[in-house]
Amino acid sequence: MLKKHFISVTVFMAVLAVLSTISSRAGAQERAPIYQAITIKSAITPPVASYILKSINDAVKDGADGLIIYLDTPGGLDLAMRDIVKGILNAPLPVIVYVHPSGGRSASAGMIITIAAHVAAMAPGTNIGAAHPVAIGAGGKMDKTMADKVVNDAVAYVRGIAKKMGRNQDWAEKAVRKSISAPAEEALRLKVIDYVATDVNDLLRQMHQREVTIHTGKKTLNTKGAVVTEKTMGFRDKVLTAITDPNIAYILLLIGLAGLYFEFSNPGAIVPGVVGGISLLLALFALQALAVNYVGIILILFAIVLFIAEIKVVSHGILTIGGVISLLLGSLMLFDTPDPSIKVSFEVLIPAVLITTLFFVVMIALGLKAQTRKNQTGKEAMIGAEGETLTEIFSDGRILFRGEYWRAYSDTLIEKGKKVRIVEVNRMKLKVEEVK
Repeated sequence: MLKKHFISVTVFMAVLAVLSTISSRAGAQERAPIYQAITIKSAITPPVASYILKSINDAVKDGADGLIIYLDTPGGLDLAMRDIVKGILNAPLPVIVYVHPSGGRSASAGMIITIAAHVAAMAPGTNIGAAHPVAIGAGGKMDKTMADKVVNDAVAYVRGIAKKMGRNQDWAEKAVRKSISAPAEEALRLKVIDYVATDVNDLLRQMHQREVTIHTGKKTLNTKGAVVTEKTMGFRDKVLTAITDPNIAYILLLIGLAGLYFEFSNPGAIVPGVVGGISLLLALFALQALAVNYVGIILILFAIVLFIAEIKVVSHGILTIGGVISLLLGSLMLFDTPDPSIKVSFEVLIPAVLITTLFFVVMIALGLKAQTRKNQTGKEAMIGAEGETLTEIFSDGRILFRGEYWRAYSDTLIEKGKKVRIVEVNRMKLKVEEVK
């Protein structure tokens, strides 16, 4: 009997194992490929690089079949771009860069990121290229020797990436040396990219069964019936990306300086000091993430010193004019580079300088007005004020002043009921004169 039970249990377990295996295989066959997607629509900065690298790691942890990067960028910082490229080339899953939407671009640093992708695609109406390196710092210029070194380094770097990914090395070199650009269709013809796709579904359809080489070896892409999961930036990444925009960083710097100036001028106001301190710290974080010209920062700080000095020193507006000039020059030099993606736009700079100047001029005017305003309390406030005699006034008498009775005297006789003006306060007795 025990033997029969043992055989029955064994058969049952074997059947259960077979059914479980069949079910697992069926489930595996039914599982649709999953591609996570992120959107980059800003300059390439350290926070953007950090977000892309984090997204690659998250896609690997989630078991995704690949990561799609929707890219629309004017370019950005070289070091941030190189971090992204290293992350893509060493990723254990395929990374697809899709220049999107129509009207977008992948310029400068974005071009190198695109050709480093395992699959590079563009939407119709987009363009790629213009990757000539630019100088950052005082004057935004380099001598010829240094410029040649930088360009040659960039050329070697981009040719190596293009060769590794099987893309047009000569065109990539021209994009660096001569800043050439190409629309989507021409980039496809020149083998700079792999596909021109109207949307992500068209892209997935075209790249089905494509073989790519990732860090771990060759991989055949399965995109049939693929599900694209859109991932959005978290609050932290959004804040860091926003404040490293040169325009936002510049505005935060001005707000921070204005807030601290107001707090120091009016101790105890608290709110301006808190807002100014937070803004200044955020601005300093952004400035260290961006490559800035520190002469520009010094000029802006010097402008604030001149504005404050205007209150203390009678310069008849000379210090204010110097402060405005220093603020304008510092603002122009802060991000002194030909690359528009990492400099303050004139649409932001001019209004910001005007508003900041107006703020300090108003504050200076109020400060000067407060210093020259007549005292409202004490003996000084009584001089020149008027009252009315209650008795005759000569060596002694009484007057009514602001609802109070005061003893008073005068150099001449003043009759009762006359208007008088206080000319001197002698302890608790007032010297007055008749108002004619």
